[in-house]
Amino acid sequence: MSDNSIEHLDVVVVGAGFAGMYAVYRANKDNRSVKCFEAGTDVGGTWYWNRYPGARVDIECLEYSYSFDEALQQEWEWTERYAGQAEILNYAKHVAERYNLRDYMQFETRVESAIFNEETQRWEVKTNRGDQISAKFCFMATGLISAPVDPDFEGLDGFKGEQYMTSRWPKEEIQFGGKRVGIVGTGSSGIQVISEIAEKCGELLVFQRTPSYVIPLQNHELENGQAEKIKSKYDELRALEKESFGGFTLLHSDLSPLPSKSALELSEEDRRAEYENRWKSGGLSPYYAFTDTLMDEDSNATMAEFAREKIRERVNDPKIAEKLSPDYHILTRRLSPETNFLEQFNRDNVDLVDLNEKPIKRFTETGIIVGDEEIELDIIIFATGFDVMTGAMDRIDIRGRDAQALKSRWKEGLTSYLGLMTRGFPNFFWINGPHSQFYNPILLAEFQCDLIFDALNHMDDSGKKILEATEENEQGWVDLTNQIGNMTLFPKSNNYYMGDNIPGKPRQTVFFLGGFPLYREQCEAAFDGLNAFEVA
Repeated sequence: MSDNSIEHLDVVVVGAGFAGMYAVYRANKDNRSVKCFEAGTDVGGTWYWNRYPGARVDIECLEYSYSFDEALQQEWEWTERYAGQAEILNYAKHVAERYNLRDYMQFETRVESAIFNEETQRWEVKTNRGDQISAKFCFMATGLISAPVDPDFEGLDGFKGEQYMTSRWPKEEIQFGGKRVGIVGTGSSGIQVISEIAEKCGELLVFQRTPSYVIPLQNHELENGQAEKIKSKYDELRALEKESFGGFTLLHSDLSPLPSKSALELSEEDRRAEYENRWKSGGLSPYYAFTDTLMDEDSNATMAEFAREKIRERVNDPKIAEKLSPDYHILTRRLSPETNFLEQFNRDNVDLVDLNEKPIKRFTETGIIVGDEEIELDIIIFATGFDVMTGAMDRIDIRGRDAQALKSRWKEGLTSYLGLMTRGFPNFFWINGPHSQFYNPILLAEFQCDLIFDALNHMDDSGKKILEATEENEQGWVDLTNQIGNMTLFPKSNNYYMGDNIPGKPRQTVFFLGGFPLYREQCEAAFDGLNAFEVA
């Protein structure tokens, strides 16, 4: 970099989703010069890109929101229990405007490289638009589920129909009327799209490899006084979130967010009553049903069979119901809250194609060949998921000490300390990234950013410039993360929590699964006086 073309900053942030927005807010609050680069045209992150029909949050929006400013909490009016994409995006825009965050952001810009200069002890960042930044600290707020898995099928380039990805949905409305539409993928995104467009299509073909466990979302508009009642006790709510495993508390039910019993301690009648209550409440409430659902196979089997019963009750054709019924451990792949998803398979214009029986061979100009059959299509939609946690950072040339590439460092397996940084990459942090606690992402972003920025202030007071994980503590965190992960049923299922959806990705736990109270305790102990780090 030539000195006359370099912009010198304290902090550079990559990504303007909720994590990046809070990092910018906190940097500005601490009077640190900051710039955020975002590939999209505005803030919002996943809620900017994922604008597909039916996109909706599965944590109640009064909790899926910032907690750092009481005035913000009180002034924003949510209209639904679970907000849709447009409403969440409007909330993000409101926050950006309220705190003038766009003044520190540059949109339609991709960061191509971030390289640590050992001589200057600064991060040199370059973008696709020619920007050159020299920053003391680099924050990756690239999202835990933000790097799409591109479809890779023979002949796809020659398909003359319309092609769409749920993760990169166009802003223009798509016309489905009278058309033969195919959708590949029945994870959460695919389920939401199917529920929304089935009645609009001439015919809808759902191509499924792995079925999902589903639960009714039970969404509804917020009734008069409902939000105000919750807002009047926001302090109590936020305190309870911090004691919960995942950062949500089942606001609109009397069910406990702090499970205390094994499923096997109850009679079959009482256990079933508990599951019925969870399905009635909807959303993610089954995660908090019992202490051992994700630890004990027999306990897990009771919930899994209950969920399959619910599928069979709602789908008229027994053969279709069977294909929609998973056979793996429930909750070890993402549970998918939905609205009338299963009922779509009772429609005459909807059919299910089991890719285990008839694998996709290739695309043609007019459709897709599965097994020995060609199915003509006007539109194909891909809901093929994401390279979770590491994917977005892997797509940037990130190099630390001795020019080591982060991607090559992680080639044999994830390394991190506290799910925030990794050795050899000083003053380089990620938010909501690899080895972070599985937790409400907005609240986790606040917690992690506050930890880091408080540490930077402590360093300033001490005349220090470099913060880096020690080899011993990092290895301890990797061991603890894998040890906890191996105590659960996640390794016994094929899932993105273990990196299984990406060919060649090392198989290990990519989330910290010890619960937020333990995660918070570990982080606060490490950052107390910064004694757990190398500080120079």
